[in-house]
Amino acid sequence: MLAGELQQYSRARLQAWLKTGAIVVDGQVVEPKKKVRGGELITGSLTLPDESAEVVPEDIPVDIVFEDDSLMVLNKPAGLVMHIAPGNYRGTLQNALLYHRPQIAAVPRAGIVHRLDKDTSGLVMVAKSLESHHLLVQQLQARTVHRVYDAIVTGVPVAGDTIDAPIGRHPVDRKKMAVVESGKPAVTHFRIAAKFKRHCHVRVQLETGRTHQIRVHMAHIRYPLIGDDIYAGRRQIPGGVSDETKAAVVRFPRQALHAAELGIEHPQSGEQMRWQASLPDDMQVLLATLGKDNQP
Repeated sequence: MLAGELQQYSRARLQAWLKTGAIVVDGQVVEPKKKVRGGELITGSLTLPDESAEVVPEDIPVDIVFEDDSLMVLNKPAGLVMHIAPGNYRGTLQNALLYHRPQIAAVPRAGIVHRLDKDTSGLVMVAKSLESHHLLVQQLQARTVHRVYDAIVTGVPVAGDTIDAPIGRHPVDRKKMAVVESGKPAVTHFRIAAKFKRHCHVRVQLETGRTHQIRVHMAHIRYPLIGDDIYAGRRQIPGGVSDETKAAVVRFPRQALHAAELGIEHPQSGEQMRWQASLPDDMQVLLATLGKDNQP
């Protein structure tokens, strides 16, 4: 009932207010799952935590692909952390957003709706109001956001495929994710963009958005991303490639993953919108090097 009346706030936020007593029913603190019969008096003092209090605005350049009153779409470079975390309060996209758009401090995590790993480049969307944030999160939850990634993997799949395998915390290494029966549903589609002698350029479309989903799924089917030292393990260079290719793969400084396409329904106008971001230079150079091995 509250979710329908207060649509600008997430269910998680409403549940937190109920649990802390910021929202009460007939003057009593109740569990979020409590059902109302009708006629109850629901009151509350709704305040959002000032998440910007511990975030220092920093003049970090941002590549703005699109911006209006409701949202921004940015092309994030590899190496940039999305938001602050314990022990890491500086040098993040969140710090940058608070510098360039101070008014965005009123939105959770400076409006960041979804995240890319530190060493993944590409398109991210940022909400500029609470209402836009809520509506964009709804689209993510409904799996209607269009997200396509470029990835360069070790090995050459015969054809594209769909990976439907649940993802959860690794049973031993809790810092990693893994395909586990108890995990949350995760679906990844991929198709072949270019084949090389021992590597492949794939285009990946996400149906769900689990942590490290592409990296986990591609490693699970034994086509790990080049440069992914967490899920690919020790860098193993397949035989039959040139010394130049071996050196390029060994030196590649990150997982070869780029968020190339992003599409949403605009949170205010309802218009279907889509953006693209070209491959960054490091992945273009890597593909050019791999391509030399295909030459006679």
